[in-house]
Amino acid sequence: MADTKALYQEVILDHNKKPRNFGVLDGATHKAEGHNPLCGDHLTLTLKLDGERLNNIAFTGESCAICKASASMMTAAVKGKARDEAETLVHEFRDMATGALHVEDQPHHLGRLTVFAGVRDLPTRVKCAILPWHTLHAALNSVAVTSTEADGDPMHAPMGDA
Repeated sequence: MADTKALYQEVILDHNKKPRNFGVLDGATHKAEGHNPLCGDHLTLTLKLDGERLNNIAFTGESCAICKASASMMTAAVKGKARDEAETLVHEFRDMATGALHVEDQPHHLGRLTVFAGVRDLPTRVKCAILPWHTLHAALNSVAVTSTEADGDPMHAPMGDA
């Protein structure tokens, strides 16, 4: 367990310091803004779809380290994937972060993203981790703005006071 927590902290620090795919994507075909009003995270995601393939993706914004690291790893994980593969990752990541998917004993496609599995034990940080994924889901479905608190958002996952 200590090794998992150390790896989690190392990954968060690395991706926060040197986020991958950070910036604005020229020629984007889809764009969405995501907000987490509980902690102030705000990011903009731009992506380029070629048919059903997510050819390129980038993000910008102001957010906590967990949100930025999640966005960084998400963009790396979905780049080059088909839309349906990206949507599968969106749902699996959300389920993992909220505790509905236990990566230790349930099948999934998350790979290195499982480093975020421990966030389920930090209820106030879950929405920080899933905001980039909410925003990707919104962008893929041509929704301009999303929030971790929007009842109408199909990715809305109530977490008590989180």
